[in-house]
Amino acid sequence: MTAQEIFGSLFTFEDYGELVALLSNSLIAAGLLGVVGGLISVFVMARDIPFAVHGVSELSFAGAAFALLVGFDVVGGSIIGSIIAALIIGVGGAKASEKNAIIGVLMPFGLGLAILFLALYDGRAASKFGLLTGQIVAITPSQIVTLVVCSLIVLLVLAVIWRPLMFASLDPEVARAKGVPVSGLTIVFMLVLGLAVALSVQVVGVLLVLALLITPAAAATQLSASPVWVPVLSVIFAVTASVGGILIALGSPVVPISPFVTTISFLIYLVCRLVGQRRMKHLHRRRTARAADEHENPVVFPA
Repeated sequence: MTAQEIFGSLFTFEDYGELVALLSNSLIAAGLLGVVGGLISVFVMARDIPFAVHGVSELSFAGAAFALLVGFDVVGGSIIGSIIAALIIGVGGAKASEKNAIIGVLMPFGLGLAILFLALYDGRAASKFGLLTGQIVAITPSQIVTLVVCSLIVLLVLAVIWRPLMFASLDPEVARAKGVPVSGLTIVFMLVLGLAVALSVQVVGVLLVLALLITPAAAATQLSASPVWVPVLSVIFAVTASVGGILIALGSPVVPISPFVTTISFLIYLVCRLVGQRRMKHLHRRRTARAADEHENPVVFPA
């Protein structure tokens, strides 16, 4: 097959305008999820807990699979599973090693439960596959409402606790000495993270949720260290990946959303990484030149 034939088998943009109008609610929800994912990923990177995202996603998967088995709302089941995992991780241990041990125990347990529930489910195989790869274009209007409401709750909580949470994330010991409730903020953040994971699962699926909750901030920190610009860039990158992935996927009848979302997210990170490396080399050359100039022309202070 030629490249044109392969492209034609993967993409067909017939009635594309009608599809975009039909799925406008899904695009709005994806945009909100991009904002949520972009902001959450800032704290995931600041607290150095990307492993926790994957751990929560496994129990989110189990909750969604159980909901699918018993005929319950899949989004609701995913949220319940994520919150349970977030609570266990949040209160399970103060040290990073303790949390990692808990996450390492939860991940295979959650995955095992999910496999069991899916094995017992005798419905459509597409529903099982959708939990792994995302299915936002197929969710119901009531599920869209749930996604929007939960996204707004996450954004509201983050707006309230942003400054103390950032302080506790960057320097927990000093924050605790200053009277900041570090343990309480950790539990609140883990609950917010659980909600964000459950919502992101609807876009990219369980296996690829890291693309919306880690990659945006990882890319943003390659370009800036500013406490203002990192969240702004992270949100822009996450929204671009989530909404852009859906817009491209609408033209493909055979490829699910998640590969497009993750590919856009990866390309953004790759470009930011290259730009960041050039930026660091430029700064290093400037510092070297400045040091050499100061060595050759030392500043003499008057006696």
